[in-house]
Amino acid sequence: MSVDGEVAEPGWEVDPDDDWGVAVIATVGRQLRLRREAVGMRAAEFGVAVGYGEDMVYKIEGGKRIPRQEYLNRADEVLSAGGLISATWEDVKRVRYPKKVRELAKLEGHAVEIGVYECNIIAGLLQTPEHARAVIAAAQPPYSPDDVERMVTARLARQSVFERDPAPSIHFVLEEAPLRRPIGGTMVWRRQLEHLLEVGRLHNVTLQVMPLNSEIHSGLDGRIEVLKFPDGTAVGRSDGAFNGRATSDPKQLRILELRYGTIRAQALSPRESLALIEQLLGET
Repeated sequence: MSVDGEVAEPGWEVDPDDDWGVAVIATVGRQLRLRREAVGMRAAEFGVAVGYGEDMVYKIEGGKRIPRQEYLNRADEVLSAGGLISATWEDVKRVRYPKKVRELAKLEGHAVEIGVYECNIIAGLLQTPEHARAVIAAAQPPYSPDDVERMVTARLARQSVFERDPAPSIHFVLEEAPLRRPIGGTMVWRRQLEHLLEVGRLHNVTLQVMPLNSEIHSGLDGRIEVLKFPDGTAVGRSDGAFNGRATSDPKQLRILELRYGTIRAQALSPRESLALIEQLLGET
């Protein structure tokens, strides 16, 4: 697989703090090794047959790397496993994303109401693949090309929340400054602005922009996210409160909801916000 001109290794690193993920990948790796040994193939020979290096074979069999789907499919063919190895992808794909991302996606997948204020970047749920790739690749120290792709895929997978039926109520408040920053270049920036307009016009989405000329507002401490669930419970998180940890404590949630509600009141209306994004798009 080629990523931005570099050849990426056919797997992902295993998060050592993700106990469930470690167990799944270790089990799949052990199955692969036992089946390879059962047919009398050495790791080097098997690597040639599936199209990957011997070192990668050992890493996957040792539970050190998360195999991609194409690796499992090719291994199934080479080992004549009758689909049993390919079927392990159903378990592998659940742990290919970082633990924190999986937990967030699970919460978003059950929420009936999602509210997000993002101060420094465009919210992940609103990012295009190209924009997400540029943002993630800009981190220091840099991620490997393979890890960048893994994180982009995880971020985009969360966007399935827009396809849910019944649809949740989703509202965003974004700062104007990140909308003006041409991350990834002009074409990536234009496509990101176009995508914001597309999502902002969905019947269940409200998109607002905090204008640059707003001297002060309640979001200066950082990002806020509040999710509400069918049973009446909720969970929230803020960079500037409770050490950034998620909370379901009613008193703390009231504080977050007050801050978020104030931010929404201070931001441009949805109509004005979309008009501003259209204006920015016209200026590119």
